[in-house]
Amino acid sequence: MAGKMWAGLSGLIAAVGLTSAAATPAIAAPASVGGGPMTAVIVRTGSAAAQSRAEAFVRRAGGTVERELSLISGFAGQVPAGSLTSLRQSPGVAEVTSDGTVRMKADTWLDTGGANSTVVTVKKGAGGKKANTIALTGAGVGVALIDSGVAPVAGLNQPGKVVNGPDLSFESQTPGLADTDTYGHGTHMAGIIAGNDPASGFEGIAPGANLISLKVAAADGAADVSQVLAAIDWVVQHRNDKGLHIRVLNLSFGTDTTQSELLDPLSFAVETAWKKGIVVVVAVGNDGPTASRVSMPAANPYVIAVGAADTNGTETRADDSVATFSTRGSAARHADVLAAGRSVVSLRDPGSYIDTNYPAARVGNQFFRGSGTSQATAVVSGEVALLLQYAPTLTPDQVKNLLMESADPLGSDPIAAGAGEVDLSSAVTLSTPKKATQSFPAATGLGSLEASRGTSHVVDATSGTTLTGEKDIFGAPWNPATWTKGAAQSTQWTGGTWNGNVWAGTAYTGTSWTTLTWNIAPWTGTNWAGRPWTGSNWTGRAWTAAGWAGRAWTSGTWLGRAWTGRAWT
Repeated sequence: MAGKMWAGLSGLIAAVGLTSAAATPAIAAPASVGGGPMTAVIVRTGSAAAQSRAEAFVRRAGGTVERELSLISGFAGQVPAGSLTSLRQSPGVAEVTSDGTVRMKADTWLDTGGANSTVVTVKKGAGGKKANTIALTGAGVGVALIDSGVAPVAGLNQPGKVVNGPDLSFESQTPGLADTDTYGHGTHMAGIIAGNDPASGFEGIAPGANLISLKVAAADGAADVSQVLAAIDWVVQHRNDKGLHIRVLNLSFGTDTTQSELLDPLSFAVETAWKKGIVVVVAVGNDGPTASRVSMPAANPYVIAVGAADTNGTETRADDSVATFSTRGSAARHADVLAAGRSVVSLRDPGSYIDTNYPAARVGNQFFRGSGTSQATAVVSGEVALLLQYAPTLTPDQVKNLLMESADPLGSDPIAAGAGEVDLSSAVTLSTPKKATQSFPAATGLGSLEASRGTSHVVDATSGTTLTGEKDIFGAPWNPATWTKGAAQSTQWTGGTWNGNVWAGTAYTGTSWTTLTWNIAPWTGTNWAGRPWTGSNWTGRAWTAAGWAGRAWTSGTWLGRAWTGRAWT
């Protein structure tokens, strides 16, 4: 669910460049004969027959079909540039977009091997199966997940397990794709946090917790910072809706913003959520041991910034180390705590982008492994849900204090490791801190939306227009003074309207709370629906796997970097 923003997810997620942190080297496209250079594309069609015709067209034009993307009735391939217009106009072809340069930033897909870490092993290592914690399940705690959506796979398809908030992604306007996970990152995070499948025995860290999913990223990891801000505002405003009880917000993504955390809108948004009583857990990014700056919004000092540990697939901490991809940060701002983030095995989303592109990451038919600070962030979100079940009156500041005070120190570098690895069994033995109140300078949020995007931008594949400047995806002017006032007062959403335009429906649909889904509203006045991310590859980063804050999706990021996860392979 840090680098750019959901561009590798992850990236988790950006105008902001969410990154997903896959670090597979980009492969140069071959030159075509007579049709111009080859262009990497994702083709979405309206039916199986149309898909077959489009694939045949690509081959006749001298291109190649590299992999089918069943969830979107499409495929990825290489097409001569001179044939793109004809392909777009072919009967049954719904859309042709560039094959991602920017994606959610949480997992880098740079997994170089090593022992798999099952969630139960991770939970035992983090103290979640000790005598004083084994009865905790996270029951009664709502965890909001802003990501690429959640697929109804076994472990996440029980009534009431997942409530869909508004789908703010570019896929919300495509029948059959709204409220799904065509990318696969959100499903992996959801499984780690709260999955529960009695048939297979799979359990997430907090199997009794409920998930509130806000989809912002599409199959190519495309998302803008304005979408993420709208999602955070919705979580804060609806945190106390009947049955939701949102106490935790998981952000497995980040951006490479060019401005201070005191000015950045993302920083203000997460700080507002924190001060409203929501524990915000954010990936630091997957930029490695030489990176001196964590991604945004992990840069905000209030939230819990999470780095990744390499546990070697064991419960013992004697063989643990700081993961090589985890962003080190600086003395001023670095990871607060670490959690297992390498080769974590969670739920697979069959047919999704990462499932199709990283088949070696599959573990049997039901599971998938990924690495990055995204996964580590999901682990900590689950641990927070358990702690809040144990002590429901804890404030966000108290939760952070307990996790840091009880953490197990790791290694000799306190900047890279922060306070150390989370240890729930120790946290519940500590007395509730009476004076655990953080007092950092307050973020103003009065900075630039464009600067928050960093190096990643959404682009309209049809017109070639890039979304830049002080405007959201609908082209509405960005007025930071107006937005910050509404965000602070939890009034930024009016029904389904945000920043002056209709983004979503006005209420939940469903026969009961256990089937709730926020309804969809048609978008008007924008050319961005269904468009791809571009501008910065997630190559080399991840959703916070180098992720939301990161680099590029040529295996690399969501929102400016990569999934804080690092690798799905």
